Parts: sequence; structure tokens; C-alpha cells
Amino acid sequence: MKKLVFSILLVMQVFLGMAQNPGKITGKVVDSKTQKPLQSVIVTVQNTTLMRLTSSDGVFLLEDVPAGNQLLELKSDGYSRQLLNIEVEENQLLDLGIIVFEEDMRVEQQLSLITLTENDLGDDNSGSENTSGLLQASRDVFLQTAAFNLGQARFRVRGLDNEYGSTMINGVMMNKLYDGRPQWGNWGGLNDATRNQEFTNGSAPVDYTFGGVLGTQTINTRASVFRKGTRISFSGANTNYNWRSMVTHASGMNQKGWAFVVSASGRWANEAQFEGTDYDAKSLFASVEKRFNENHSLNFTSIYAQNNRGKNSPNTEEANNIAGINYNSYWGWQDGKKRNSRDKDLEEPILILSHYWKLTNKSKLQTNVSYQTGKIGNSRLDFYKADNPDPTYYRNLPSYFTTLHDNGVWTPDFEAAQNARFLTDRQVNWDAMYQANTNNVLEPGRSVYVLYEDRTDDKMFTANSIFNSSVSDNIIMNAGVNYRKLKSENFQNVLDLLGGEYFLDYDPFFLGSEQQADLRNPDRSVGVGDRYGYNYILHADVVDAFTQFKFTYDKFDFYLAQNYTRTQYQREGLYQNGIYPESSLGKGAKAIFENFGFKGGFTYKLTGRHLFDFNAIYMTKAPTMRNTFPNARLNNAITNDLKSETISSVDASYIIRAPKFKSRLTGYYSKIQDATEIGFFFAEGLGVVGSGSEGNRFVAEIVNGLDKQNLGLEFGAEYQISQTIKLNGVIGYGQHIYTNNPNVSLNIDNLKGVFDLGEAKLKNYKQSGMPQTAASLGIEYRNPKFWWIGANANYLDNNYLDIAALMRTDNFVLDPDSPIGLSLPDASEENVRKYLKQEQFESVVLVNLVGGKSWRINNKTFGFFASLNNVFDQRYKTGGFEQGRNASFTEVDRDHQGPARSFGPRYFYGFGRNYFLNLYVNF
Repeated sequence: MKKLVFSILLVMQVFLGMAQNPGKITGKVVDSKTQKPLQSVIVTVQNTTLMRLTSSDGVFLLEDVPAGNQLLELKSDGYSRQLLNIEVEENQLLDLGIIVFEEDMRVEQQLSLITLTENDLGDDNSGSENTSGLLQASRDVFLQTAAFNLGQARFRVRGLDNEYGSTMINGVMMNKLYDGRPQWGNWGGLNDATRNQEFTNGSAPVDYTFGGVLGTQTINTRASVFRKGTRISFSGANTNYNWRSMVTHASGMNQKGWAFVVSASGRWANEAQFEGTDYDAKSLFASVEKRFNENHSLNFTSIYAQNNRGKNSPNTEEANNIAGINYNSYWGWQDGKKRNSRDKDLEEPILILSHYWKLTNKSKLQTNVSYQTGKIGNSRLDFYKADNPDPTYYRNLPSYFTTLHDNGVWTPDFEAAQNARFLTDRQVNWDAMYQANTNNVLEPGRSVYVLYEDRTDDKMFTANSIFNSSVSDNIIMNAGVNYRKLKSENFQNVLDLLGGEYFLDYDPFFLGSEQQADLRNPDRSVGVGDRYGYNYILHADVVDAFTQFKFTYDKFDFYLAQNYTRTQYQREGLYQNGIYPESSLGKGAKAIFENFGFKGGFTYKLTGRHLFDFNAIYMTKAPTMRNTFPNARLNNAITNDLKSETISSVDASYIIRAPKFKSRLTGYYSKIQDATEIGFFFAEGLGVVGSGSEGNRFVAEIVNGLDKQNLGLEFGAEYQISQTIKLNGVIGYGQHIYTNNPNVSLNIDNLKGVFDLGEAKLKNYKQSGMPQTAASLGIEYRNPKFWWIGANANYLDNNYLDIAALMRTDNFVLDPDSPIGLSLPDASEENVRKYLKQEQFESVVLVNLVGGKSWRINNKTFGFFASLNNVFDQRYKTGGFEQGRNASFTEVDRDHQGPARSFGPRYFYGFGRNYFLNLYVNF
């Protein structure tokens, strides 16, 4: 049926519009300060494939322009975009004369955005950054405010995660196949090199791909589109790093058809805003283009970004109350320096070769070949036959001594609580671990503690072709086909033996053969650089194709698009694990998904200034590799009852584009069905009915068939009070909830099985990790002498804690020792409701200040940009999660009895008062 609908829509879209005799457009672009011509300004006629770059004398000529009303867009990095409403007559040349370009004073704010939001919440090996959403390069006031002001509190546009949007560089998809999210760090620090961006909101049409429900961000690094010149900048900040230096040079297109761009940057910090978070990053960029003639051009882009930084820990309320909210449990003193045990090391170079072919004046073909390789490593401590080195381990906290029970009787030991280790020794003790390793009398040379990393070494090959054609004056066709092939090696890697000579490759929670990581190499000793624990490869092959038709008329525009995707995953085990000897080694079964998508929309032009816009999409989406293999470290199993997600969304907007007033009011509705989510944690006191035992277990929690609903409003407006003063306001309101009770199962290695726990009562719980209500009010003053200042007040509310699905199953209240599944005696409905109520974080108001100035001296532009965010130093929770490790009512009830909870939720906090200062020179 889907194929039939696909075919019918494709046939319907090929009818042609009425052709007219085209006209021509010419003009000259100059700098407002110097009145000198500007080269390489991008000039396009919207809703057509027509594009030209201004020549060395600033002149452009567009031929074969459809007659009638047209929107002419002119843009160049560092300057404010120009959008001109023009009337093109048949067989006539329209001369626009001199077009003056003014410096975009807000560009420095855009260049600081990536650096101020690259802070990850996750601690798995996906390597992706859970930032506030796509980094919007858009003139829309709502999206600009969401990125620059609301993003600091992890506001997500329409409540959607990054995996529901697309990020592309030169038409090549950058979303990771492992978790569907882009890895911003792959081009971190290269802000000047990646500043040529376009953003398409929601499911609106984009020329390069079918897209998703969040939107598509396209980064263009083609050398010829960069404005000729050199830029040097130096920045200071107190967020993720302290200092940044950057230099970029663009040659412009010379007479022999060559253009190149090079850029380099460095960022560093001995300690950023959170304790023990060091930072060291280096980035290099090069893009070279050879224009053979008017029809053929070849561009090569290479990107190298190396990043190493210390992470900060999410902490319980108890730890924060004792040590402060900037406390980080991951670091300790070693030789007089702070050493972080949880470093993230990223190094994944990108190579892209692009061929641009102008088939005719109305048709273009772009073909790309890309290769990306490298590594992502997340370090941590491992130990065998030794005490847990984590200073926040629950036995080190005062609460451990105030929640002790004996036969159900509360027996607090307040004296012991006052002597808890955490009160006097709350950091990683590196010296103690070195001593334990070097003084191992029973087994000399054996390390009981080591530092290792969870490593992912990816090799990704991508090839695609993107076709754009003006079928007629009214119709544009976009089509593309894309192939991606991934080989992803995953393993544990020994980084430091911490004074010892070797480490045993054993699973500390098992005995005998089950203890062996690889039965083919039993009782193995490992050293620095050796793989151990787990070792496997994930293979992925993805083919997708799309077509899109856009129809443009005087009062009415509309589009129709569709896509097809085939996704194939497979795990290949390199170890024969002792727990799963029959299902761990070699290649497992293939997981194959076929998916379709359809979308369409229209724009009705009430007048030239008043528009009504509507978009709708229906698509299916393959689960990510992360959610396909519930226990990829140890076996080839595929998640039971795994399905593709079904995504449907509609949005409707009323848009005003007047000379002094611009606004957009949008209502949206999105539904995601049959989602799968997998989480990993260590559970204590977890009794699983039917397992016949209770105890400590490593658990993969599998949530199947999860449905989500995102409903809300977006409003953004800006008003130019005078030539120097502008007001802007934004309101975002959402109701983002779970709409069903999905199924929960547990993969438990100790029991070598998957246990179905039935439904988790999640219906009407709130989706977590972002404010669902936000508002912003700002004012900006722009002086004719090229300085400006702005202020924003931002209100954020309705942010909720991430809940543990396991605690919402019947297993939470059932007695595991009962043969007929009786409830625990104290698990009354009232008590259960009290413990399972979802926590709502307090609302917060954040005030931000920005400003800058530039000078023109001897053909050089000097300037600075400064921002001061969270002026009043508000400390607020940006997210957090319930701990599922004590997932029975008995344990949770016990945890609530004392003055503090040992296993309470862990929280993430936003930055306090923070600044960013950038000094630059352009010449």
C-alpha cells in the first residue's frame, strides 16, 4: 500500500506549469563603510535553482529569471542578509544599481554559540552532544532566541531531540548512525569555517534531503562562497574553556579558477566552571575548489578537530548540599595537579569531495564522496578485588549510616555519619590507588585499579548525488540518493596501570568460566594499550532516496516530497564471552528496516506582508543502533519486538513581514509512536518476580512501544522602534508527554536472560530534560557609529526530572519471594504515589547582556564582542534522572527514612554567571 501511495504521489507531481519568457537581474554590492565592492556575495532567487556569486568588482548577473514577483536574497558572512522583493519583466534586464551591505553586528553572537553549548549530559560511548537542539542559523526571531538565550537552559525547539533533525556539511549527513545525533565536536572551534549555514524549520522543504520533524541545518564549506580576506580572533570565557584563538584565511576565486580557505583554532582551560574540568582542543580546516569552467567545479574539504576534556559528575542532593553544586566527583589531586578520571577524547577527521555540475541553466547535479574515521574515548576507573574508588559511592556518604535497617527497624548511627569519608575526603584518591597497586603482596605486579576507556573507532563512507532542476518557471524538483556504510569497532582499552604491571581480564561479578571475557584467551593479563572486557564490531548499511517538488505561484506555493530508506545493522563479536559462549562470537543476525516518508505543505500569501504557512509529515524511522542491540558488549542479541518509529507532525503559522514589524505565530503537534529506549545501570536489591533470586545486577532496561506527544505554540516578534532601537519578544509553550504505557523488560547478565516486566505506567508523565514553557523579552540599541548593546530577560519553567520506567512497573511493589506475586505489605497506593511523583524543577529567570563595537582602520576592521549571561548568578537545575539501581518499593522506602537519600535523583546544573569576550581583526 505504501509503495502504491508513493507511486501515485510521484506521478501527480510531474505536471508542468505555464512557462513564461524569462528576464535578467543585475546589480553591484558594496561595503557600507568603505564603499568598496564585495566579492563572493551569494545571490539567489528564492524558490528557484538560480545562484550567482559577485565578481571581484561586486557585480552579479542572473539570467533566465522567471517573470513576475520574486524574492532576491543576498548574503555574505559577516554582513546582514538582504532580501529584496522585485518585479521581473519578460525579456527585460532589471538593474538594481548599488546594493549596500552593512556589517552584521550579531555575527559574533552566532560565532560564540557552538562554544557555549557543547556540554554533554550523556556518559555512554555514543560521543554525541545533547545540546539544546539544532544550532539555528536563522533570521527567525524565535529560533535565534531559542539558540542564543534559551539554549543555555537546554530549551529544545518543539521539545524534540537532535536525532529528529538533520545536520549536513556540503550535502553530507553528519548525524551518527549509533544514536542519530550529530557530533558537534567534529567541527568544534571552526566557527569561522562553518558560519555559512542555512536552517529549515520543522518539516519545511529543504533542497538536499527529505529531513525530519525538527528541521535541517546545512553547513556550506565550498571555498568559493567565502568572502576574501583574513580573520584573527582571541577569546576568553569561563564556561567549558577559558581561552580560544582562531585564524582563518580565504583567498577568493582567482582568475585561474582556484579558491581556498584555511582555518585553525585552539581552546584550552586548566579548569573550567565546574571543578576539575580541564579542556584542550585543536582544530584545523581546509577547503580547496577548482572551477574548470562555468559548468564544472570540484571542491575538497578536510576537517580535523581533536578535543580532550574532563567531565563533571551529576550528583545527588546530599552531595550538592555538602560540597556545593560546582562539585565534581571525577577528579583528584596527583603530584599537585587536578586529574580527572572521566575524560572524553574525540578525534574523527572528515574528508569530503564534492563535484558541482551545472547541467543546464535550470538544472544542477551535486555529487559527494565522504570518508570519516577516528576515535571517541570515554575514560573511567576499573577495579578488581578492591574497594570502589568513587568518592560518592553510597557507603562513603553520611546517609549510608542514617538509613540502616535491622529487620525493618530504623537504626541510624549518627556518630558514624559524622565521620563518613565524604565529609573529609571527597575526591578521587590517586595516591591510594597507586599504593594499592604497588603494594599488592599477594599478587605482586597485579593492578587492582586501572584507568581505561570505552572506545569507539568508526570508519564511515558516504556517497550521494543531489539533483535540482527548475522543471518550469513554477516548478522546482529536488531529488537525491544517498548511501552510508559504517564499520564501528567498540572495546575497552587500558590507558594507565596506575603503578602496576598488569591487570586481569576478569568480570568481577562472576566465577569460573563465566568470569572470562574471552574463553579463547582465558586468564589473560593486559597492559597499557590492550583491549579487554568486551570487543565487537557494529556494521551498518543505509540507503535512502527522496524526491521533492515545489510549486510557486503569485498567491499560493506548495510542495510534496517523499523518501525511502533501507537500514541494515549487524553485530560481529570478537570475543567469546564466558556468560554467553554461544551467542557472543562471530556475526549475529541482521536487523533490517524499510521505511517510507511523505510530507507536504503550502504557503498562502494573503498580501506581500501577511502569510499563512502549513506543513505536515508522516514517516517511519528505523531504530538507532544503540537501541537495536540491548547487550552489544557481550552478545549478538537483538531487542525483542523491535519496530520502526512512526512519526507524524503538523504545524500551522501566521507570518507578518512588515518593514518595521516581523512576527511568527505557530501551532504544532507531533506524535512519535513505537519508540524504543535502552538504559544501562547497576541495580541493588532488585527483586525480579519469576527470576527466583534477588541481589546486585548489571541491567539493561528496555522500553518498547513508547509513544510521545508534543503539542505547543511558538510566538516570536521584533519591532524596529527607530533606526537604532529594536524590541523582540518570544513565547514558547509546550505540553510534551508520554501518551501510553510501554512494555519494560530487563536484560540481566547474572541471570543470563531477558525478563518481561509488563507495562510501565508512564502515561501522562512529562518528557524530561528541557523547559516546556519559555519566554524572552529583549531590547537592542544599534548606534550608527558601529557599536551596539542588547539585553534579554528569559523565563523558563516546566522542566521535569527523567523518570525510571522500571519503577513504574508492577515489579516495583511485588514481593519477589512470593510464589503467587503478592504485593509488599507497605506498598499502599498512597505511599507508591508519593514516591513515584515526578519532580518538577523550579522556574528560573536569566538575564543576559550582549554588545560589541567595530572600527575601520587602514582597510582593516577591528572589533570586539562581549556577552554576560546569567547576570544575577542564578543556580538552577537543567536536568536529572532517577536512579533505578534500587528499584523495589522496600529499598526506596528505606532510602526515604533518613535525613538524606543515598540513592536519590542525580542532577545537572546550568552555568552560573558566565562571560564570553572576543577580540578580532578582519583584513
